[in-house]
Amino acid sequence: MATNPTTVTSSAPRLRRALTLWDLILYGVIVIQPVAPMSVFGVLSDRGRGHVVTAVLIAMVAMLFTAISYGRMARAYPSAGSAFTYVAQEINPAMGYVTGWSMVMDYVLNPLICTVWCAGQASQFAPGVPPWIWKIFFVIVFTLLNIRGIKTSARINTGMAIAMGMVVVAIFVAAARFIFGAAHDPSYYTRPFYDPQTFSFAGLFGCTSIAVLTYIGFDGISTLSEEADNPRRNILLATVLTCVVIGILSAVEVYVAQLIWPASQPFPDVNTAYSYVAGRAWKPLFPIVGLTLLLANFGSGLGAQIGAARLLYGMGRSNALPKSFFGAVDEKHRIPRNNVILVGVVALLGAFILEMIAGYRTYSLGTSGLSWPTFTRIMNGGEAYGLGAEMLNFGALIAFMGVNLAALLRYYVREPQKKIGNLITPALGFLICLLLWLNLSRPAKIAGTVWMVVGIAFGAWKTRGFRSGLVNFELPPEEG
Repeated sequence: MATNPTTVTSSAPRLRRALTLWDLILYGVIVIQPVAPMSVFGVLSDRGRGHVVTAVLIAMVAMLFTAISYGRMARAYPSAGSAFTYVAQEINPAMGYVTGWSMVMDYVLNPLICTVWCAGQASQFAPGVPPWIWKIFFVIVFTLLNIRGIKTSARINTGMAIAMGMVVVAIFVAAARFIFGAAHDPSYYTRPFYDPQTFSFAGLFGCTSIAVLTYIGFDGISTLSEEADNPRRNILLATVLTCVVIGILSAVEVYVAQLIWPASQPFPDVNTAYSYVAGRAWKPLFPIVGLTLLLANFGSGLGAQIGAARLLYGMGRSNALPKSFFGAVDEKHRIPRNNVILVGVVALLGAFILEMIAGYRTYSLGTSGLSWPTFTRIMNGGEAYGLGAEMLNFGALIAFMGVNLAALLRYYVREPQKKIGNLITPALGFLICLLLWLNLSRPAKIAGTVWMVVGIAFGAWKTRGFRSGLVNFELPPEEG
């Protein structure tokens, strides 16, 4: 078992505890996105042959196991390091470092792919502006807003949640008018849950494996433990409630969509399927939904940059990364300013590099060269976004497995009283995440393996072949 944490008595600047339970829930909802299933609805409907609602609800139950493990570990370690801290303390510091390094991949890729998606969508609204200009614009905005401080970000989250909530309400109202505007037999209302003509377990499980990934991002709440009011209570509640809120909201969104557009009718474009659904319910909603998804990805990118910066801060303060840079806190805004800027730079450079890789892969797989329309689509972000999303899951699922294993060891293996609940919840969470990880695409596994090799090599160099201590935890006392 890892060494016990020590208390820091230094007068160096620390993160300010300013986030309430409501702020944490809003942060989690924005990062996951309250319109999470809309952008992948077409893919889910095709894979599940119409059983998207059932898949979303099953996925919610599945991810709740991991959410509970996150929340319980946050009670024990209210630190900005999140999974990195939990695994290092409960399993092994070196394993914690590996987990943290995999999370860096996840957290840095999130704002990166949000930058790509936002730039591509914005270029459709303003086709006269090249996508590369939009990429620079969104990265700069993300970085400047996050540098302003945590409460500024919380207020922005509140505003975006309200705006997206209004659009979702408009969709529900239009959907209700469309659905109840004609008479239907009772099976019409139950078909989204179960359609005997199209149901298959293979289709449902395949759809669920994708639907589970729409919940990725709830773990970012635990990275704000040192900025949360009463973190030992609120991190667990916020993590679980965020999954429940997103799950129920997503289920309702896809339920009305399936009633409006049955699975038997193909979509003109699978990637923008929900926009067509909304447009069928009420024509003006077609562009509104596109704008809403742009807003959602903007909020997700903004929140993901916060999570990435604070993860790097946790690793820097613990001496897993150079402390003088990564462990520094800006005295004025009480944020890890260096890390915020670094994540912004990586997101910008990575957005261009990712598109170059996607372009090369498309070109190499083609038989007649890379046409200008295809090249334009790649540079607008379509191919790059999909590749980045696949790569993101590699690190996220490793972190999920690590947290579930840490919770199992702390609350069951090392506890004198063996409670069955402390065994079942983390064990199921671990197994589910393992199955998902094993089914990742080959490009994601290759890229993730390269990333992990680089990180492990750095750790080996830093510790002279892992012969010296890798992590020195310093958990500051809670502040009012």
